[in-house]
Amino acid sequence: MHGGPELRHHFEERLRAVGASRYHDKHPFHRAMHEGVLTREQIRGWVANRYYYQKNIPVKDAAILSHLPDREKRRRWITRIIDQDGSAEHEGGIESWLGLARAVGLSEAQVLAEVEVHPGTRFAVDAYVTLARTQPWVVAVASSLTELFAPDLMAHRIEVLATKYPWIDEHGLAYFRRRLTLAPRDAAYALSWVLEEATTLDLQDACVRALEFKCDVLWAVLDATMAAYGAGPTRQGRIG
Repeated sequence: MHGGPELRHHFEERLRAVGASRYHDKHPFHRAMHEGVLTREQIRGWVANRYYYQKNIPVKDAAILSHLPDREKRRRWITRIIDQDGSAEHEGGIESWLGLARAVGLSEAQVLAEVEVHPGTRFAVDAYVTLARTQPWVVAVASSLTELFAPDLMAHRIEVLATKYPWIDEHGLAYFRRRLTLAPRDAAYALSWVLEEATTLDLQDACVRALEFKCDVLWAVLDATMAAYGAGPTRQGRIG
């Protein structure tokens, strides 16, 4: 089966529907965050756990890079690694996340030691890296398309954290501000690659499953965080 315009449109609708039904903005922990009811310890627990995901983004992207079939795609994709790891001239996403950690009252050493990373977080993120290493490149790229759903969430998150958690130093929100521009840029070319290359129903199904899996990874990280710290004032966290 070769994908004509109607089939491509239907495939794109299937991908976008994954976000509508499975994106982690619907998770109870995330909803509690946006309601402004999380304790300081719970916010810190989320930042500490999410760091493990952040540090593995360039590892995942390097795995995908190694499978890309041509130079032009590799030139485009490698910018993701630089965006996250940074360079001699520019701070990357990982350093920005550490800035958020400092802004919520965590020490950088504490976060880097990963002592607060829940086993569920570690398992889910490691599984995502394994997918990137083992699946065909177009399927692995499709798993990254949660970026389609991120910009609106990021904009709202900035507003929520600034207004409902005023104890957080606003300079620590730089990571989310950067993603407002980077996520749409990255999602645009990744989506175009997936729509162009996934021209059989089997491959399209695999791409949809990969995106669902990525949503499950983000959901599992929040599951682990909520299991450890709760999601509201009735349950105190472990980080002092």
